[in-house]
Amino acid sequence: NYDGDMLTDEVAQVHRSPGFITSNLVGKNDDGTMIKEFEASHGTVADLWHMHLRGEETSMNPLGMVVALLGAMDHAAMLHPETQADVSKFTINCREAVYEAFRTGKGTRDLCGPSGLTTEKFVDHVAELLSARMASDKPPEVYTAEAKKPLTSKKHAGIDEEAMRTFFDKFDTDGNGIISFDEFVDMTTELGIAPLKQDALKKEMDTRDKMKEGEVA
Repeated sequence: NYDGDMLTDEVAQVHRSPGFITSNLVGKNDDGTMIKEFEASHGTVADLWHMHLRGEETSMNPLGMVVALLGAMDHAAMLHPETQADVSKFTINCREAVYEAFRTGKGTRDLCGPSGLTTEKFVDHVAELLSARMASDKPPEVYTAEAKKPLTSKKHAGIDEEAMRTFFDKFDTDGNGIISFDEFVDMTTELGIAPLKQDALKKEMDTRDKMKEGEVA
């Protein structure tokens, strides 16, 4: 288990956060029933607790703890089938609500960057998504990522698709597959095509007009 914890922690650090790793230990009772133990591998994040006590904002993803808790609930429900349908509806919807928050850039800042939500706002957002899901009479919906479709328009015939995806990923800083307004502003600014206010435009013109002739070649 030590080796497993060390390896998963290393993988998590590569992906910017230790918060999304869960450890599962599996065994069997004498009667053959499965024993499962779930935990968040990262343990207690003491520095965030002390920040909270000082009244400071905190923002770290709870995925490891959420997945561990929901996994334990699913296993308990499997051992008590009379409650399994109700428990499964909650665990599937809760898990999908959390995942949806991160996919849409409404996750915590360790994974979504500065535009991410604080701990409290993240919890509120997930609660809102979960309430809407639980109120539906339809079976819980599980997200399935769509396969990337090749460019088909004739005007895209000469486009290097892989280079374009690399370029897109450069500005999709939270990795959710969507260019937010802030990311769009960063992109147009770097490309030099962002509309400027009059005073900023004049300053830019003066900077480029090295001959001071009122013209930019």
